[in-house]
Amino acid sequence: MALLAMPNGACVATREIPELPFEVWRDALLGEVAGGSRVVALFAGPPARGGLHLTAVLARDTASALSVARVVLRGEAFPSLANECPQLALFEREIAEQSGIEPEGHPSLQPLRFSRPDGPAAGCAEFHRVEGPEVHEVAVGPVHAGVIEPGHFRFQCHGERVLDLGIALGYQHRGVEAGIRSGDPKRRIHYAETAAGDTTVGHATACCEALESLAGASVPPRGQALRAVALELERLANHTGDLGALAGDVGFQATAAFCGRLRGEWLNLTAELCGNRFGRGLVRPGGSAFDVEPARVERILARCDAALRDVRASVDLLWSSPSVLARFEGTGSLAEATAREIGLVGPAARACGLARDVRLNHPTGMFRFAQIPIARWHSGDVFARAWVRWLEIERSAGFVREQLGSLPEGAVRAAATPALAPDRLCVSLVEGWRGEICHVAETDALGGLRQYKIVDPSFHNWTGLALAMRGQQISDFPLCNKSFNLSYCGFDL
Repeated sequence: MALLAMPNGACVATREIPELPFEVWRDALLGEVAGGSRVVALFAGPPARGGLHLTAVLARDTASALSVARVVLRGEAFPSLANECPQLALFEREIAEQSGIEPEGHPSLQPLRFSRPDGPAAGCAEFHRVEGPEVHEVAVGPVHAGVIEPGHFRFQCHGERVLDLGIALGYQHRGVEAGIRSGDPKRRIHYAETAAGDTTVGHATACCEALESLAGASVPPRGQALRAVALELERLANHTGDLGALAGDVGFQATAAFCGRLRGEWLNLTAELCGNRFGRGLVRPGGSAFDVEPARVERILARCDAALRDVRASVDLLWSSPSVLARFEGTGSLAEATAREIGLVGPAARACGLARDVRLNHPTGMFRFAQIPIARWHSGDVFARAWVRWLEIERSAGFVREQLGSLPEGAVRAAATPALAPDRLCVSLVEGWRGEICHVAETDALGGLRQYKIVDPSFHNWTGLALAMRGQQISDFPLCNKSFNLSYCGFDL
């Protein structure tokens, strides 16, 4: 095997990672993808002898296995693989921008985050243009009308019909990866919690599982259960809010108003666990920083039942309204083959029929023992993305009840977390509410972090939104955009 196989959450010695000639590395990567694997991460660094490492991480979901291999890049360019494997396109743009090494032959080597000193300034990128009679451009953002982070959308339209959508992100440069890698080790978890603020628990869990693996630390079962509960409460809050926002985008105010309130109910349950509605401070290396006593468990379960009952009543209005279904069905469709080709993850992928869910395919923590069935649909449209969210609300609420009703006895956190082992690499995947979160951590000879890479699910899925808009009316954009509900800050690390 040209690639080194490893399970999710495990660490390997860096000397065991194959360092291949470029052609061998390229053929192995493309061969794995052709055989059913998908690209989890591709990044440049750390420095190697006479060059720079290029590391690829792939996942074969059917076998619950990850694989990793490296090549040393020497010089200022390497042959692009994006034409043969489109899911590599954004990764190669990131490599070019961060390292200055150009993927020659890339189909669209535009700035990704406007972070190169010699590159164009933010907002000055060249967009693909469609020429022809009555073709016109519509520009939206980067400054938006609400409390929302910056992102620019450039529509190429013929009348109301969208021919192409260009998306420019990266207006924020927050230094999250560099902060985790080079900053105070005590602040690593705080950086992870802010990678995407609405996914605090998801990113914190991925970070902790990576650090725990590198340290050889174990998490008590009770701590694992509380982490899993918090992760599913995060999913419940965001899915409920998204269904309400989708209702609002088609003017269906009953569900929009109720789900806006009910999102707060799920957030308040997270606050019952740790005092913070977004879960800040709950997930810490070694386990959970908070425990729950029996009286609080009973209170949370009662409030969970009440919230689920109200969500059911509110969301059932969507499925029984012909006017809502007429706007949802057939809008912003993506075929399963397209979703597979571009590497879509999360509910957006499952709405296209793909069985991609880290909780089932690559389980860690409590999900090794208590699985949640995958929620899928087949039509790949706004309806499918909404329906998958609804199925996941039902299943996540049941999981929360099950875990809180049978919490293991004992401590919630290990007494101490050992130092990180030297010269090791770990890949940690967690199924956040948007989809697969990936944290890759590598230590140096002294046990410090030499490399830290984060791939938020939005990184995989922005291309899906652009493709879903092709052939749609431009007035469908708010609805399509909300059905993906991707993160700007999760992209702008």
